[in-house]
Amino acid sequence: MNIDWLYGLIGGGLIGTAGALFLLFNGRIMGASGLVGGLIDGSGRHDWQERAALIAGLIAVPGLAALVMGGADTHLTDKVWVIVVGGLLVGVGTRIANGCTSGHGVCGISRLSVRGIVATLFYIGAGALTVVIFKHLLGVL
Repeated sequence: MNIDWLYGLIGGGLIGTAGALFLLFNGRIMGASGLVGGLIDGSGRHDWQERAALIAGLIAVPGLAALVMGGADTHLTDKVWVIVVGGLLVGVGTRIANGCTSGHGVCGISRLSVRGIVATLFYIGAGALTVVIFKHLLGVL
């Protein structure tokens, strides 16, 4: 039996635990886009070390896990322009939605936030529509 589902379960548990601990100890939602946004626009100067440490951990831990486990097959496209445009669109979308998957999806839904639930439904729907259009209809991905 393929156990790849187990990696998703473990990763989801770790993200949920990190979100709960961040809320417990800081009294704030662990939204990655808000933490990064505060570093970029300067509104998070008072706690920049905490923000930078969390973002560094979000980057370093999966990288370290991939290194220890011998790499990761991401099925990512080899078209760099698609990656860049997709990243920019995700960044713009998180600013428009006032949050990202960790803020709305993990922390918002777990707190039964109507705003978080609605935002999550919209970005999951937009992601599914994007895949249908760009992969299945246009063949870009």
